[in-house]
Amino acid sequence: MKKNITIAGAGLVGSLSALYMKKRGFNVAMYERRDDLRLAKITAGKSINLALSERGWTALKKVDAAKDVEKIAIPMYKRIMHDVQGNLSEQAYGNPGQAIYSVSRSMLNLVLMEKAEKLGVDIHCNQKCTDIDFETGTAHFEHTNSNEKTSIHSDLLIGADGAFSAVRNQMVKRSRQQYSQQYIEHGYKELLIPAHDNGSHKLEKNALHIWPRGNFMLIALPNLDGSYTCTLFAPYEGQESFEKLKTHEEVQEYFEKIFPDLVPLIPDLSDQFFTNPTSSMAIMRTYPWHVNDHTILVGDAAHATVPFYGQGMNAGFEDCRILDELLDKHNNNFKTCFEEYSRVRKPNGDGVQDLSMHNFIVMRDKTAQPNFLLQKKIEQKFTQLYPEKWTPLYSMVSFTNISYADAWHIGMKQEKLMQSIMNIPNISEVWDSDDIMEKMLRLL
Repeated sequence: MKKNITIAGAGLVGSLSALYMKKRGFNVAMYERRDDLRLAKITAGKSINLALSERGWTALKKVDAAKDVEKIAIPMYKRIMHDVQGNLSEQAYGNPGQAIYSVSRSMLNLVLMEKAEKLGVDIHCNQKCTDIDFETGTAHFEHTNSNEKTSIHSDLLIGADGAFSAVRNQMVKRSRQQYSQQYIEHGYKELLIPAHDNGSHKLEKNALHIWPRGNFMLIALPNLDGSYTCTLFAPYEGQESFEKLKTHEEVQEYFEKIFPDLVPLIPDLSDQFFTNPTSSMAIMRTYPWHVNDHTILVGDAAHATVPFYGQGMNAGFEDCRILDELLDKHNNNFKTCFEEYSRVRKPNGDGVQDLSMHNFIVMRDKTAQPNFLLQKKIEQKFTQLYPEKWTPLYSMVSFTNISYADAWHIGMKQEKLMQSIMNIPNISEVWDSDDIMEKMLRLL
């Protein structure tokens, strides 16, 4: 008999999970709390952009979704840093030709939902998960408009319902389910740089733009329509924080002082600032990621993270691929598969969270420092000479499928080695020499 799969959440990871489960020959139904995205008017640039990298592409390829996504993705080959005077410096993300890809969240979600529906996945919107009976494998939903209640019994419930997951909340009520939630002191706010009147981009298109300012920063990712989605990450309280920005004049003054080259790009800057919400960011950890053989967590429901490595979605997509591989390995035996899934994925959930916080410090602080750019040049040269011995941390995370846990561990060892190289007297003059390359080889 065909197994029946219920997925809570029809976001990015839920929709990809539906594609994987449908391709296994299961009956699949998705229940989404929000309105039906397919009926909404989607405008590029009106939702948080995502950076799609190798892990995400690998997972998409496995269910034949990559070609559809390529049509809405913009390659970003480098970061471009904007200093307070408006001077630009840049740094390639990897080797020539390597890029991460800017994708609109809502457009990507739409592509995956429509693909899932074509394959025969049932999609139910405005359905809020209210309770789960873990003994019988029954999920209870309530329609957000009519309040009509539905109880769904299935062989497997997948919690793909995001950082504030209702499925995880029900799991946490059980005994011995670990859970922690840590909000960071920064919030974020979206802003939009509109396109030129002719539809072209106002900044270099194939790059991620960063305005690093020490304890905070602003980033901009390109959209297909010529606009840029910007995100300001700043503290809630203290100096140069959101709490200090109460009037249009204060906002204008803040941006003219801290991000002067951005001001001419956004004509309605202060209006946008007060229209768009300030949102919080948190890291959420839980364990295990499953209950018996009938409930499992994927994506943010299992390992919500902060967005500073652009890996939240990629990690969730990787969950779907790894779960699929484990179902093959265990011949669709849910119990043994899920036990291994929880065990092997948990360190990688922790790894992506550690990497995300680490990269926040790198982006907001170190990318503005000449020493950081020099260190990256040294690493890049050494990588080209000895590719089998050294892959920079960013490349491991963004351009390979090395596990997050291993990337974090190797990256921290490499960082320690690089600090001893950077402490060499007059390193800025001798970095390009054979002596430095040989010393790195010896230290390895």
